[in-house]
Amino acid sequence: MSEVPIWFPGARLNYAENILRHNGDAIAVTSVREMGAIENYTFRQLRSMVRQLAAAMRANGLQLGDRVAAIVTNAIDAIIIALATSSVGAILSSTAPDMGTQGILDRYRQVGPKFIFSETEVIYAGKTIDLMPKVSEVVQDLDSHGLQRVILLPSTKTGVDAKIPSDIRACCTLSAFLATGDDRPLTFEQVSFAHPLYILYSSGTSGVPKCIVHSGGGVLMNGMKEGSFAYNMSSDDTYFQYTTTGWMMWNAMIPSLANGTRLIAYDGSPFHPDVRAFLKFVSDQGVTILGTGPRFLTEVQSNGIEPLKLASFDSLRVIMSTGAVLTAPMFEWTQEAFGPSVHIASVSGGTDICSGFVTAAPTLPTYAGEIQVKSLGMAVEIFDHEGKSIEDTGLPGELVCTRPHPSMPIRFWGDKNDEKYRKSYFDTYPGVWRQGDFMVKNPSTKGLIILGRSDGVLNPSGVRFGSAEIYSVLEQFRDVLDDSLCVGQRRPEDKDERVLLFLKMRPGHQLSDSLSNSIREAIRKALSARHVPAYIFEIQEIPYTVNNKKIEIAVKQIVSGSNLKPSGTVANPESLQLYYKYRNLEQLLAGIRRPKAKL
Repeated sequence: MSEVPIWFPGARLNYAENILRHNGDAIAVTSVREMGAIENYTFRQLRSMVRQLAAAMRANGLQLGDRVAAIVTNAIDAIIIALATSSVGAILSSTAPDMGTQGILDRYRQVGPKFIFSETEVIYAGKTIDLMPKVSEVVQDLDSHGLQRVILLPSTKTGVDAKIPSDIRACCTLSAFLATGDDRPLTFEQVSFAHPLYILYSSGTSGVPKCIVHSGGGVLMNGMKEGSFAYNMSSDDTYFQYTTTGWMMWNAMIPSLANGTRLIAYDGSPFHPDVRAFLKFVSDQGVTILGTGPRFLTEVQSNGIEPLKLASFDSLRVIMSTGAVLTAPMFEWTQEAFGPSVHIASVSGGTDICSGFVTAAPTLPTYAGEIQVKSLGMAVEIFDHEGKSIEDTGLPGELVCTRPHPSMPIRFWGDKNDEKYRKSYFDTYPGVWRQGDFMVKNPSTKGLIILGRSDGVLNPSGVRFGSAEIYSVLEQFRDVLDDSLCVGQRRPEDKDERVLLFLKMRPGHQLSDSLSNSIREAIRKALSARHVPAYIFEIQEIPYTVNNKKIEIAVKQIVSGSNLKPSGTVANPESLQLYYKYRNLEQLLAGIRRPKAKL
């Protein structure tokens, strides 16, 4: 992979035209608000709404290659904005409204949007959030980065248009913007397979995120491929992926519309007013494919909920889990909780490819804790540090892709000579894509297991293993443990790396020497003595990204001596402050006098 290949040279297509190829009265999108409002939109209505917005975009000067930014919830408006932008041949970049001001600016300053669409008032977990102070700050800053139009969406709570602030130039409501359209027919700009469609972003938890540019052809092809072959999606299906517009799963779910599948766009917290109500909603809506993550499933289990006693889930046939490792114990619980006929599918890919490297297959058996198969068209292998394939040895190594694929990003926005692009993926193994995941293949079942991020691999005394192995063992302590974080520590003065395990306890429980010893013994028995953490500490909070992913790397850097400024992608940035004291480990241990693990 010396360069990004040109796929299907000479071919012309439009992403939105393919997504909107169905034009009947079947329901395309069910848009749901946390307050309970449910609205259905047919494929014909969706096409008409895209036409109306695209006409206004063109009338206001949006052209091929322009960038459109969106600070929007996962609702019908977001999907319309995405498809209208694509129909013009412009490029969309979206973030969720809960992202911090700095995080939004770190992204949109780099790409220079011409238009920005934004929510003005939203509800999450029962709380009303006024976004106008954030919006004003963002658009005033972007005024010097090429911003020409600001379009404000009505309140998600009341549906009422916001009052236009006097301090925002060229600002209007969505209804006023739509009225500027000239009722022209919907046309689709025909562009190359590699024409940019989306700009997504690396997590950027400890710095400015990279702007990853994805092609319309790549997102379309792989989105339809995953839906068709991994989940057998068709016009008979209802796909509900719980996500925000700031996670690549939102971008990746939209191609399901091209399969005729009904999408559910959900805006709100799955835990409000109650997780039981959320589960009942899944059943009542006839969801056939549910996309979620281990954190949600763990919450259901921890609350002692038995889903099949809440609802029938008659239509549910697939539960797809991603975003973090689905451990074997949680895999088994999920299978038992939802019944033997439901396909429990663990998958993994990334923002880097807006798709999956390893995925599900409805025709293959499943094994607890394992991913079934490599995605079609992905030459996935497992390499050791010397670049040799160790896939069939049962040893863990780096997830790599040894041949080009259409989901490769076409470039990083603003990356001169593709230097950051090459460094991000090809520095470790020249000519071979390194994803940054630590993985192992079970020689017996051929199943694949993601062990964690490879830059967060634990390496005490030269023994490499992933944090997911530790988390899997900790499942047996779920009645007292609320959450956990396992990282390596190697400060400049340390000759070797040690493993630190941080535990967040459930209300009413504290970390005792007895519990610590039980955890050490369980890890020693399940894995080995070398996997036992050097120290176990109780912590009040575990840091997460706004997309519900544990932040291991930043904590590893902090406890190893680095000072970092958290970016806007950290959902609870104040939690990172709790870890700085652990860089002074000797002083801390002298104070608490907790014995070190005996290995």
